[in-house]
Amino acid sequence: MTTHGYTDPSKASEALGNLESKMEEMEKSNKSNAMIVTEDGVGFLHVQAKNRETKDINICYSSDHATVVESQSDLITNCPWLTKISKEAFDKSRLENNGTAFVGVLRFKNLRYKNETEIHTVLNNEVYGITMRAKISNLTNNIDMFFKHKDLTGKASCVSWDGKGKLNWTAFGCKTEIINNTIKCSCSHLTFFAVLMIPQSDANITAPHLESLTLISSIGCGISMFFMTVALFMHFLLRKAKSNQATKILMNMFVALCLLNASFLSNESVANTQDNTACVFIALLLHYSMLASFTWFFIQALHMYLWLIRQNVTITNYMRKITVLGWVCPAPIVLVIVSVGGYEAVILNTTSEKITRMCWITNPYIHYIVNIGYYALVFVFTTGVFIMIVTKVVQARNIRSTDDKRKTFRKQLMMVLSLFLLFGLTWSVAFFSYGPMLIPSYYIFTVLNSLQGFFLFLYYYHIHNDIAGNFSDDPESTDSAV
Repeated sequence: MTTHGYTDPSKASEALGNLESKMEEMEKSNKSNAMIVTEDGVGFLHVQAKNRETKDINICYSSDHATVVESQSDLITNCPWLTKISKEAFDKSRLENNGTAFVGVLRFKNLRYKNETEIHTVLNNEVYGITMRAKISNLTNNIDMFFKHKDLTGKASCVSWDGKGKLNWTAFGCKTEIINNTIKCSCSHLTFFAVLMIPQSDANITAPHLESLTLISSIGCGISMFFMTVALFMHFLLRKAKSNQATKILMNMFVALCLLNASFLSNESVANTQDNTACVFIALLLHYSMLASFTWFFIQALHMYLWLIRQNVTITNYMRKITVLGWVCPAPIVLVIVSVGGYEAVILNTTSEKITRMCWITNPYIHYIVNIGYYALVFVFTTGVFIMIVTKVVQARNIRSTDDKRKTFRKQLMMVLSLFLLFGLTWSVAFFSYGPMLIPSYYIFTVLNSLQGFFLFLYYYHIHNDIAGNFSDDPESTDSAV
C-alpha cells in the first residue's frame, strides 16, 4: 500500500473498506476491541454487541498504539490524536448491522498521489479513515476529533475526503476549533479526515481579503457580461451590416470576454460538485477563453499598428485570417494541458469554516510558463504599439494651435484610455503583485479586469453615438482623430 514513502489514496480507500470483513470476524469471536498493525501505521476496531448498552466511546491513538479511553479529559491530555464516537452514530450503525455496532479506524501516513504537487500541508502528515459499516451523515451529535500539535504555524482547517475518485478535500460538514495546543474537528459524517495547514504568510495576507475580492469579481464580471451581451445584441441585430473591421474585432473580443466571465462565475459551483469531468471542462473553457482574450488584445494592437502606424497595408482575406488566429491559436495549448491531466479541482484558500475550490491548472509551472509567459509576449507587443500611438498623438498635438489643443485634449485622453482597455494593458497590474503593493494590486487588478467588459461597452457605445464624429474605432479614419 505504501510506495516510496507515500500512501496511494485509492489503496487507502480499499484498505478501509476491507475492515468490514475483520469486524465480522470479531463479532463471531465475541471480541470487542482489536488492534491492526499495517505497513502504514495503526488500525483499531471496536464492536458493541447486540446485548450491550450503546454509549459514546473515546479512541486514543499514540505513535504505535490505539486503545479505548473512558475519560475524555485524560484522552485530550495524553493522546496525540483521539476521536469521540457518539451514541447517535452507534445507533445508526446498529440499524444497518442487525443490532450490532461497529467502528474501525485506520491511520495513513503521507496520503497522496505519485508526483502530486502539494498545495497545502497535512498536519503531522496523518490522515484518519473511520468506518462503521453504515452510512453515517447529518449527525446532530457530531464525531469529535482532537489533533495535538506543538508549534502551530499557519492556519488550520478540518477537512474530509469521501474516499472516491481524486483526493479532493472539503470542509463541508466539519467545524474547526483551536483549544490551546489542540485542534478540535467536529464533523457530522464519517470518511477520511485530516487537518490542512496553509503557511502563516499566505494565511495572513490572502485569507482576510478572499471573500471581498471574490465578491468584487463576481459583481464586476456579472455587470460586464450584461453590458457585453447588450453590445453583441446591438451589433448582430442592429448594426452588423454597417460595422467596419475594428468593430468586428471588438465583437470577437466581447465574445471571448463573455466566455471568460461566464466560466469564471460558474467555476466554483462546478468545483464543489466534485464531478471530475465537469471540472476539467470548465477549467478548459476558462483557460481557453482567457488565452483567447489575450490573443484578441494582441490582434487589436496589430490592427491599430497596420492601419495607423504602417498605413496603406493591403492583406487579402484580412478578417478571416485574424479570426482564425484569434480563436485557433489558444486551442493547441489547452489540448496539450488537458491531455496530460493538467486541469483539476484545486484549493485556493482555507478558512476555519470552508474551503474555496476552483477548477484550474494544478501544476504551478504550467501556470507560470503558459499564462504569465503568454500574456508577457502579448504585453510586450501591445505596450510597444501603445507607446507608438501615444507618441504620434502627442506629436500631432504639438503642431496645432492652442485652441485646437484645448478642443482635442478630451478626445485624445479618451483615445489613450480606450487603447489601454482595448490592448488589455490592465492585466499588467499582476506584474506588480509583490511586497507592499501586493494587496493594493489585488484590488486594482480585480476591479479593472472584472469591469473591463463594462468599460469596453462604454467605449463601443461612445464611438457609435458620437454625432460630431470626434472619435472613431477604425484606424482607417484615425487621421482625423490624431
